[in-house]
Amino acid sequence: MLQYFIRRLLFALPTFFGCTIIVFFIVNLAPGGPYEQQVQALKAGSGFGIGSESSAASKDGAATIPPTALAELKRYYGFDKPVYIRYLIWLGLWPRETDSYNVKDGEPRNVGQGQYVIVKKQSDGTYSIIDKDTKESLQDVWKVENSVLDSTGITQLRVFKTEYAGILTGHFGNSYEYREPVIDLIASRIPISLQFGVIGLVLSYVICVYLGIQKALRHGSTFDLISSSSILISYSIPGWALGLLLLVLLGGGSFFDVFPLGGLQSREYDTLSLGEKILDRAHHFVLPVIASTIQSFATLTLLMKNSLLENLSQDYIRTAFAKGLKEKRIIWLHAMRNSVIPIAANIGHIIGIAFVGSFFIETTFNIEGIGKLSYYAILSRDYTVVFAFTVIGVLVNLFGAIISDFVLAMIDPRIRFR
Repeated sequence: MLQYFIRRLLFALPTFFGCTIIVFFIVNLAPGGPYEQQVQALKAGSGFGIGSESSAASKDGAATIPPTALAELKRYYGFDKPVYIRYLIWLGLWPRETDSYNVKDGEPRNVGQGQYVIVKKQSDGTYSIIDKDTKESLQDVWKVENSVLDSTGITQLRVFKTEYAGILTGHFGNSYEYREPVIDLIASRIPISLQFGVIGLVLSYVICVYLGIQKALRHGSTFDLISSSSILISYSIPGWALGLLLLVLLGGGSFFDVFPLGGLQSREYDTLSLGEKILDRAHHFVLPVIASTIQSFATLTLLMKNSLLENLSQDYIRTAFAKGLKEKRIIWLHAMRNSVIPIAANIGHIIGIAFVGSFFIETTFNIEGIGKLSYYAILSRDYTVVFAFTVIGVLVNLFGAIISDFVLAMIDPRIRFR
């Protein structure tokens, strides 16, 4: 078994890197990224908080952006390097620049923490960098670059540090939108998505297994026809559309004020007792859980029914009935084990949804989970958050597939790991 899982993990590596390469290149090559958005904001005269130079208005009213500001903006977003270098930096296989400062030849420059450095041009054309106070060389700590900014020949002298930091080292960068580490944003949102995701996962399997069994035992009855029609109708409605419908009907709109419009808790949540907090959270979870699980609910129910019907028609089941075994024993002990195999094969996909949340459900119900975070990151082109969500989504689905294999092996004795 251990060898099997090692092979699965090794096979998952090309899938992981393949997915990240496709997403990274598509997102970076698509127009309208954060760099273009910031340039448009500058031209509109809204100001710029990263560079040291402000923009000036041109004759037509648009702002003229200094080349140094454009160069600094490109470096800030990483667009001063080819896309394949940016991908290697994102992985952590190529050094990224940190603590970049513009300097002037021979003049002291504050580089933080009370330290001043002096950069001087040598006779051979290279640059040396020393500590202003100790006169010690800082060549091993700081890098010096004198780059040409554009076709006009304007140059910019700067110093910077480098480090190997990327997703392979657990560094996802900082969010362009929120100005804080992406890992902190995700860590604060994942528990929220997990709360209603896990609840939906458990309820789906518990209800679907029982309902599928009842439909199989009453195949062709009025109960089976009505429940099948209801399931198919609900399956055809997107989760976000059903969520909006539930909010209108039950969220205090034009009809009934039964459930809150959104969020995870009431305003007075902190003042409630433990039991009241649980009830308050459950009250807020009802509509999001229904909307997020309705489609998987329909799929799992029909899978359970059809699988059980197929197994009930097998020879070993007819033999068990012929021997006089009780119906409940035959169904639950013999038929059920083989009938849940298709459902077990789908558990990895359901786990992935529970972990990474739902874009539209969380947005519809104003739930501050990872799904809503990723949705707005895509709209605002917050690349670092989008890439982090891609990594987490791919990893969760890959491990979900391995979990599905493990569960299948536990249920089906015919499966052996080799």
